[in-house]
Amino acid sequence: MEKFTEHTGVAAPILRINVDTDAIIPSREMKLVSKQGLGEGLFAGWRYSKPGSRDINPDFILNKDEYANTSIILSGSNFGCGSSREHAVWALKEYGIRAIIAPSFGAIFHQNCIRNGILPITLSEEAINTLAQQIEQAPQQQPLTINLPAQQIISTDSKQRYIFDIEDSHKDMLVNGLDAIALTLSMEDQIAEFENNDRSQRSWAYLD
Repeated sequence: MEKFTEHTGVAAPILRINVDTDAIIPSREMKLVSKQGLGEGLFAGWRYSKPGSRDINPDFILNKDEYANTSIILSGSNFGCGSSREHAVWALKEYGIRAIIAPSFGAIFHQNCIRNGILPITLSEEAINTLAQQIEQAPQQQPLTINLPAQQIISTDSKQRYIFDIEDSHKDMLVNGLDAIALTLSMEDQIAEFENNDRSQRSWAYLD
């Protein structure tokens, strides 16, 4: 998994509440047998003019030239609600999204982001609206910088810094690029020590 320490990128304000996983990737876009190609189906109901077509909707923000190469999304509350489909995160990742900033997230979606190297940042609606207003003036000239070790979002325009919270375990996984398996393997010594101690107290539980 790619490490996340500091990232600077174009941010797209998609300030809608309750953006569910079906909006992120409709079920009709999930017929592939691998993760590759899912990025094309990201926000398919909004990016394209007709369901099932690939006719670009010029009014959708990610189709506008000024938001080319977007890697950060600003959104409304409850982003990623709905079904637990991990395809939503896979589609975001393949498209190039590294971080999502919202007042709140669907719980399972939040976990799936962490497991796949996308940083979900919880920030107040007021702060998000302020950032969105600054970005909309000139998106390519107003990139955001996210410093995960420092837990800060830095606005290029105003140099204002926004502090965000993140669980230590989630931060450790992202900074070190550890998925769930790699995180477990990194604790082999502690696991072995626990098993040795436990074996001495509950030998009956271990079959040699």
